[in-house]
Amino acid sequence: MQQENQRRRVVVTGLGAVCSLGLDVNELWRRLLAGHSGTCLISRFDTNDLPSKVAAEIKNFNALDYLDRKEIRRIDLSHQYVLVAASQAFADSELMKKGFTPERAGAIIGHQSGGITSMLGQYDTYLSQGYRRLSPFLVAMMFTDMAPGLLSIKFNLKAANYAISSACASSANALCDAFRIIKSDEADIMVAGGTDAPIVPFAIAGFSAIRAISARNDQPEKASKPFDKDRDGFVLGEGSAVLILEELGHAQRRGARIYAEMIGYGMSADAYHISAPDPEGSGAALAMKAALQNAGIGPNEVDYINSHGTATLIGDPAETKAIKKVFGDYAYRIPINASKSALGHLLGAAGAIEAVITVLSIINNKIHPTINLETPDPECDLDYCANRLTEKEINIAISNSFGFGGHNAAIVFAKYQQ
Repeated sequence: MQQENQRRRVVVTGLGAVCSLGLDVNELWRRLLAGHSGTCLISRFDTNDLPSKVAAEIKNFNALDYLDRKEIRRIDLSHQYVLVAASQAFADSELMKKGFTPERAGAIIGHQSGGITSMLGQYDTYLSQGYRRLSPFLVAMMFTDMAPGLLSIKFNLKAANYAISSACASSANALCDAFRIIKSDEADIMVAGGTDAPIVPFAIAGFSAIRAISARNDQPEKASKPFDKDRDGFVLGEGSAVLILEELGHAQRRGARIYAEMIGYGMSADAYHISAPDPEGSGAALAMKAALQNAGIGPNEVDYINSHGTATLIGDPAETKAIKKVFGDYAYRIPINASKSALGHLLGAAGAIEAVITVLSIINNKIHPTINLETPDPECDLDYCANRLTEKEINIAISNSFGFGGHNAAIVFAKYQQ
């Protein structure tokens, strides 16, 4: 049975995304390739008392375009995002046309901040008006697990259903678990991804207090500068991304379009610090090595790396060192980019949206530019596709996600071959 399970292959058959660069996957991809920035001055609330005034806000999102008014009142903004992204992924996969066995389909969603928007708003209501004015849906709005729960209800998913919270690696971990569940024959379909809506004054203040986010308020569109010598922290972003992972035979029997194959993953822990990464990149290197081993490939077979690339002072050199530990001299020949330069940092959704981007890169043989990389850092001396679109045959790619607390995940995708 174990050998039989090892032969089960996991493919990507649906993609969905909502973020600052677009309200769907096509717009996201078009603007990434064009080198657009999704960061701007915060418009959602007064930032006069905050040192950082920039974020990657989603513009022109109207929940009523996707959800009914009654549903919107009962869920957090982060839940709205994931319902929209998942609906896009389901439509893209055409799963609903021929139907599927609910007991063989599940959902795992990475979510770092929970329903922070609703929780803080309701806390203000509690302080000013008392508990009788609180929404009866407050608890459901707050809970991290409600994101996959809502997907389970909406799409009738009765297999594994849970949330993962491992900071910025949350949705990458969700994809790893979903992959393992399909490989072990516990399900044929897994809806996996992440969501977060953390752009609130309290979060901006908290990240500012530890000097983790950029305060480049005079040039908001250039605030996110991964691997640049003048970087000063990440830009907080928001949104959701969802992938439909499916067992190959199941996808073939229903005539599904197959985007790419997920062939392996690796996870590790820095065991170093609550927020800072191991400056030598040892934990990140362990995750990438484990991913290569799990995928059954060698370092020189990797054609592209979508980096974690946050633009933090310690994180970028640490990831650079980690890549060198794993790939040696070949590291200098691998094109690497940082999607956060354009999207900001989506926290719990970062790994998922970067997985979507990695899959799109494989399909199109295109690597979007790392924008805003203007002054090279001597410590970051690899090829980061600085401000240039790179066209290259991509057969195998890695997507990296590293989170506060030392959580590391690396995912390997490959061009689908029968």
